[in-house]
This record gives sequence, structure tokens and C-alpha cells, in this order.
Amino acid sequence: MSTRSVRLVCLLICSLAISKSDSTKANELLKQEKHADHAYFVDITIVQNAVSKGAVCLDGSPPAYHLDPGFGHGVRNWIILLSGGAWCRNTTDCLNRSKTDLGSSTLMLPFIFLGIFSKSKTENPDFYNWNKVFVRYCDGGAFTGDIENVDPATNLHFRGARIFDAIIEDLLAKGLKDAKNAILSGGSANGYPAMLYCDHFHSLLPKAHRVKCLVDAGYFIRVKNPLLTNVFESIFKDVVTLHGSTKVLPKSCTSRMKPELCFFPENIQRDIKTPFFTVMSAFDSYQVNSIIGFDIGEYIQARNCTENQNNAFKELRSEFLRALPKANDPKQRGVFIDSFNRHTQLELWWNKINATPVNNLTTIKVFGDWYYDRKYSYVIDEHDLPLPVYLYNNGTLKSRG
Repeated sequence: MSTRSVRLVCLLICSLAISKSDSTKANELLKQEKHADHAYFVDITIVQNAVSKGAVCLDGSPPAYHLDPGFGHGVRNWIILLSGGAWCRNTTDCLNRSKTDLGSSTLMLPFIFLGIFSKSKTENPDFYNWNKVFVRYCDGGAFTGDIENVDPATNLHFRGARIFDAIIEDLLAKGLKDAKNAILSGGSANGYPAMLYCDHFHSLLPKAHRVKCLVDAGYFIRVKNPLLTNVFESIFKDVVTLHGSTKVLPKSCTSRMKPELCFFPENIQRDIKTPFFTVMSAFDSYQVNSIIGFDIGEYIQARNCTENQNNAFKELRSEFLRALPKANDPKQRGVFIDSFNRHTQLELWWNKINATPVNNLTTIKVFGDWYYDRKYSYVIDEHDLPLPVYLYNNGTLKSRG
């Protein structure tokens, strides 16, 4: 990633660590840096009554989310985004995490809404006036953990599944139960629970006309080629064991294979009845870094990858495409797969300036059409090697193939 790209990401992260009194100033700096005129801060909602249900973050603090109410004809429409943030797979990892806003709500501050959460009808035509919810990720187990006992030596709580239930219950009471249209989405590590809980979420909304789910850069795969590193199976095995996730994983899957394999979307997607859509790069930077090498992005950016690296990219793309839902029913399983070496798209990349087209189509257009049943698409970019991401001097993100 370029120096200015790193600066942009750092600006976003740092802005979250600024006190509420400085939020306005930080917001203006963000807008100037990336021309995000429609970015805005949303205060945090702490779900205090979740504690009595045992639904708590790693450190025992109550879970939290950010809610921006809908308006106009969008008052009965809801989009809920489960925030990403990898996983903690051992006690040391989780203990360190519990001292950050990825493990404790006591350290969370107002959050920046942009992209698919934008209020601009021009930038976000299909969802601009919806109720928008950003669920904070503070359990480290992709909202799947459910262990009753707490080790007094660490005070770590593994209760992610309870957190999901408690937050949805809180939102139901605030109007979600009367939703006309709804989307459960998740980014990165929490693309998986957006699938795992998709049918359950749908069942809670009997009045809804349309309920669908959205996976943003969370379709990680179990590679089989020995030239590639099968890192995710090891990660998922540790997560399932530490967080006690097995009990919430689909029995239709765990009856056929080891629980950690049921953490791979490819192994549970066939049993999901609710329509879901996958947005991801075939060369997603997190997946590429994990499977091929952590310094690989610099080679992609400089366009000087070796023949061996290019062969690895081609094999990864091939395995990734085979793991996706088949293209025979795009109404139930829509996809938008590009080739840009980046991770997640619903925030920084969800606007007219930054949107990356595939065959003159953008995620914004394709997903909107798919969700509203205007057109069902299964879009896959034909590039078999990763495309670098550039950040131009005017501060706007732009991709070039």
C-alpha cells in the first residue's frame, strides 16, 4: 500500500481514538483527506442490560453498537453491519485484545459512518435513509463464543454468541421488529457470522417483505494446494476450541466434519435458506497476506511479482472461485468479485469516486439491484493476477488495472 494510503488508514484509526469533544475537528480532517463529504460521527449505545444475560465483551464490559435512525421512506428499513477485526486464538491474544476497543466497550468512542452508511442519496441511492447499525466487535471469536465459566486469573469472557443475541434483542425493541426491509451484513472476520445467523435473523422479522444478508471480504477459504499455506484451518481450530464455538455452529455441518471446518463459509453456505451476497476481491489483501506472504502487497503495488508469486496468485484465485456458491442461482447467491488487492468495500470504497468497476459495473449498483430484486448478478472479474491500488495526490482512493 502506498505511503498516502497508509496515512489514510492511520487517519481513520486515529480519528477513532480522539475524544468526543474533538469529533467535529477530526471529521473535517477526514473529509479533507479523502473528500468524504458525507462522513459523520455516531455516538455509542451501550447495552447495559446485556450483562445480566452474560452477554459481555472479553473484559466483562457490556457490548455496544452505533445507531443512526432512518428517515423518510427508510424508517422501516434496517442495515446491521457486524464490524471486523480478526480473531484472538489463545489466552495471551485475548488478554491483550481485552485492553483495546476490540475487547472492551469502556474504550470505545463515537464511530465514523460513511460508504454504505452514507446519508447521501447520490452516493448511496438505495440505502441512504435506512436505519444504520454498526455493531462493535469485542469478543474476538466472530460472535460465536459461549463459555459460562470465567477464569479468575484472566477474567476473560468468551460470550460472542450471547452478544449477538443481546444486541439484536435490543434493536428489535427499538423498531427492528417492524422492519419492512433488512440486511444483516458483516465485514472481514465477521462476514462469517453474517452467514451463520442469516436464517435466524430472518426468522425474527416476520413482518419484513425482504430480508437478505451481505458478506464483505469474509469468505476465507481452506486451500488445498501444498504450494499455498492453509493458515485459516489452524486459526479456526484455535478459535473454536478457546471460545467454545461448536455449540452454535450448524449441526448440518458439524455432523459431517470437524467443527473448525464449519468456520469456512464454503462448508455452511449450502444450507442457508435466506439469500446472501458476497463482495470480495479474488486477491483480498488479508487472505493473500495470510496465505502467500505478508510482504506481498509491496510487490503487487510495484508490479514486480516473481513467476512463482504469480503462479501462487493464480492457484489462490482458482481455489477461491471454486469455493464460492455456484452461479446457477444468483437470486439466492449473488457475488461481486473483483481483482484489486484490498480488504473490505462497504465503507471506503462505497462511493462514486472510489468504486472499482468490473465490466462497467460497481458494487453499489450490482448489490442494490440484487437486493431490490431488479436484477440478479453474479459478477467475477476476469483478471487472473492481482491489480494494485493507488492513492492519488488529491487524497481520493482510486484503483487502476
